[in-house]
Amino acid sequence: MKEKCTAIVLAAGVGKRMQSNVAKQYMILGDKPVIWYALQTFEQNERITDVILVVGKGEIPYGRSEIVEKYGFQKVISVVEGGAERYLSVWNGLQAMRKTGQIADYVFIHDGARPFLNEQMIEETYREVTEYGACVVGMPVKDTIKVADEEGIAVKTPERKSLWAVQTPQVFRGELILEAYKTLIDRLEHKKVGPVFTVTDDAMVVETMLQHPVKLVTGSYENIKITTPEDMLMAEAILKKSKK
Repeated sequence: MKEKCTAIVLAAGVGKRMQSNVAKQYMILGDKPVIWYALQTFEQNERITDVILVVGKGEIPYGRSEIVEKYGFQKVISVVEGGAERYLSVWNGLQAMRKTGQIADYVFIHDGARPFLNEQMIEETYREVTEYGACVVGMPVKDTIKVADEEGIAVKTPERKSLWAVQTPQVFRGELILEAYKTLIDRLEHKKVGPVFTVTDDAMVVETMLQHPVKLVTGSYENIKITTPEDMLMAEAILKKSKK
């Protein structure tokens, strides 16, 4: 029996840093919305069974008509509304998966504002998640990183060779990521985590809530997340290069 691999694509961000009235994931890159590229990669990958698209508040009709139906994405089985924070959007996506009546064997969580997802990333993360249960795409950092205090004074310089910049997709066994998020939501509701606890990615939820190790998988420096106008210029250059 074929393993069920569900992709949760996050497109609920408002993109305040883009200086635009259009959300970053819907801005046009080449001749398609930014979100199209990741959805198309999942659509064409034989390993991916279905896709859950998580959109911003009030954007479900737009997501269905202007993204899913317009571009003919057959694998998108659900368009759901995200939350005020990224982790709430992921939780809503996981809830949508659970409502299908079947927990996926593996869940691929991906930022819709990362258009340069490719087949190799999907295949390599799949291979690692079958062994480790949890893995994330990332790249070793190029720059020296400083830890600063509240006044902006550098207080520590971590060793660069041990630092990675984490990207997406972040891939987990379905039951594992569901349990991790259930635990997180329960602790937040019962105030069992401190006010300074900030969730920045899914791997952190698994690491913190379940103490489960997460394997790092080499991605690509081109797997950028579009968050600023400068990122859009870079994305256009990457896209142009890929078409040569």
